[in-house]
Amino acid sequence: MKNTIILTLLFGLFAAFPAFAQDDISPARKQAIDSLALEKVRDLSKYVSIIGNKSTPWSEANRVIDRAEELFMQNAEIGVSSLFRNDINYYKVRQYFERLMRLNYDRVEIEWYKIEYVSDLQRQPDGTYVGVITIFQKFRGYDREGGLVYEDTTKKDITVYVKRKETQIGGRLIGFWDVLLGDIRVKETRQN
Repeated sequence: MKNTIILTLLFGLFAAFPAFAQDDISPARKQAIDSLALEKVRDLSKYVSIIGNKSTPWSEANRVIDRAEELFMQNAEIGVSSLFRNDINYYKVRQYFERLMRLNYDRVEIEWYKIEYVSDLQRQPDGTYVGVITIFQKFRGYDREGGLVYEDTTKKDITVYVKRKETQIGGRLIGFWDVLLGDIRVKETRQN
C-alpha cells in the first residue's frame, strides 16, 4: 500500500513537458510534492527508531543507515542536543546514525510527532524550492534494569529541497521534481 502511494506521488511529480521547460510548481503538483516531502520525513522517523533500537542487528542497522542517507542532500547535517549541555553538536548524516547506534543505553525509544510544514516552499535563484518541516522528537534512554535514565523532547526544523531533475522513460526525456532533505536544526530541547 505504502509503495503504491509513493509511486502515485512520484508519477504525479512527472511533468509532461521536456525537462526544465516548466520551472513553476502548479498547486496540484505542489500538493504532491508536499505529500512526498512529508512521507520522506515519516520514513526518516521510522529509520531513526530502527537504528536507535538496541535490538536491531548491526547489519540491519547499517542497511537502514544506507536507506536513510538516500533521503538527504550531500553534506547535510543533523543536530544533537542534551539537557545537560547548552551547545548543539552537528554531525554528517552517516556519522549521526553511527553515533545513534552506539548510544550508551540498554534500550532507546525515539518517537517523532507533530510533523508539519512551517514554511511554504520558496523559489531560490537557481530554481530550487526550499521549505522547512518541523518535528518534535521524544527521546528516552533506559538502563539494563529497564529504569528510565534520560528523557527529553526536542523541536527540530528539517530543511526540504525540491529540485527539478530529468530521467529518460521510453526513449523520451521527462522532467520531474525531486525532494531531498537537508540539515536538521535543533530549535529547542526541554524536559518531558
